[in-house]
Amino acid sequence: MAHSDDDGLVLPPKLAPLQVVIVPITKGADDLTKIYERCEPLMKELKAKGISVKFDDDDTKRPGFKFAEYELKGVPVRLAMGMRDYENGTVEVARRDTKEKTSQQFEGIANYIEDLLDAIQANIFNKAKTFRDTNMTEVNTWDEFKNQIENGTGFISAHWDGTPETEEKIKEETKATIRCIPLNNPQQDGVCVFSGKPSKERVIFARAY
Repeated sequence: MAHSDDDGLVLPPKLAPLQVVIVPITKGADDLTKIYERCEPLMKELKAKGISVKFDDDDTKRPGFKFAEYELKGVPVRLAMGMRDYENGTVEVARRDTKEKTSQQFEGIANYIEDLLDAIQANIFNKAKTFRDTNMTEVNTWDEFKNQIENGTGFISAHWDGTPETEEKIKEETKATIRCIPLNNPQQDGVCVFSGKPSKERVIFARAY
């Protein structure tokens, strides 16, 4: 859910089953053959780099439909090539995370795509991390917890005594549950917001919607 928008998924490249799609824009079989022959070495080069790529030569769907379909599926990078691009030695590159489109020289495009995928991965991670951090509230008392759950949004960082009984009682009273215990969670002495018993770390609570 963190990686999506109104047009569908926005998949991090390292998770995407398909990382690059090439959509030819043609007016007939001859155009398609020329563009495929131009792109075939690129596909081999990308695959050699461990990048998954597809050349979509389905002539039953218009390019605009394909664009929307791959946006919905969250494919990180889309290339589009028509005959004008073919003649000019260029290709249109669209990145799913920002929807930015640029015209790039076809020569050397494999290295450009490899760097772009790394940039997309970092951008999506940083966006999600910033959203999480700005929507995290630290509380230390049961009154603070209840007030934040009722009037706030996002996540709550609070001490918990580690027992399923306490977790269940918190859920019964506030409908909030433990969403996760963070990796490399810092160990710090405290008291559980509900039971007042000793706690060694904070966990993340939120309501599920």
